[in-house]
Amino acid sequence: MTNIFIILASVSASVLFLFLVTRTSTVPSRKESNDFTGAVVAVIGTTYAVILAFTLAGVWNMFQQAQNNEEAEANSLVNVFRIASQLQDPNAKPIQQLCARYAENAVNREWPAMLKREMPPQGGEMIDQFWTLAGQAQAHAQPDNIAAYQLMEELRGLTQYRRIRATQNRETLPYILWAVLITGGIITVVSACFFGVANFRIHLLQVFMLSFLISLVLVAIANIDRPYQGPVRVAPEGFQNAIRTLDRQPGP
Repeated sequence: MTNIFIILASVSASVLFLFLVTRTSTVPSRKESNDFTGAVVAVIGTTYAVILAFTLAGVWNMFQQAQNNEEAEANSLVNVFRIASQLQDPNAKPIQQLCARYAENAVNREWPAMLKREMPPQGGEMIDQFWTLAGQAQAHAQPDNIAAYQLMEELRGLTQYRRIRATQNRETLPYILWAVLITGGIITVVSACFFGVANFRIHLLQVFMLSFLISLVLVAIANIDRPYQGPVRVAPEGFQNAIRTLDRQPGP
């Protein structure tokens, strides 16, 4: 509902401004400066279109990176569980139990908390426990034990992906960029209102479509910009699949 309200408010403000312009100035007087107005609008529109396109592409790329990172973190967790089953070490079972707790914590605690841009400490504490258990397992393993080496490599990946997720949970577009986007949209629509068009209905339709498109893109950027908080957000599908996978895996 918020998105719809923003779009309606933006379009309504644009239409009202157009009515104000037509009431305060005549069409012939504005038509005389159409060549100048057209040149200015062309420069403003092109510049703003480039900024808008790059910003939308950037936030969408960031959103996809967050999705891929969540899948990679869940895959690393499953790999740690599977590698632990190959260890001939008493720490193998605790590592697998910790994997199950980590996945459950991510789904049930971290994702709800990330809606508020928070990150509970339990997951980080589990990472520390992983490293402690893996270090003990590696100390007990033979020098040529491949499983112990692979376990450490997967833990490095798991730790890295979790740190990236925590960073992405905090990141948003800077205020200065939002100021540029909103100001640029206002200037573009206002400039289009100063054209002298004989047929008011056509002019009204043009301003309506322009303001609707710009507000729609800005709303899309705002929704995608927060990959873990917005209406369009990353779901813990990777961890949900990991939980189902871990339930089917045999113990050590």
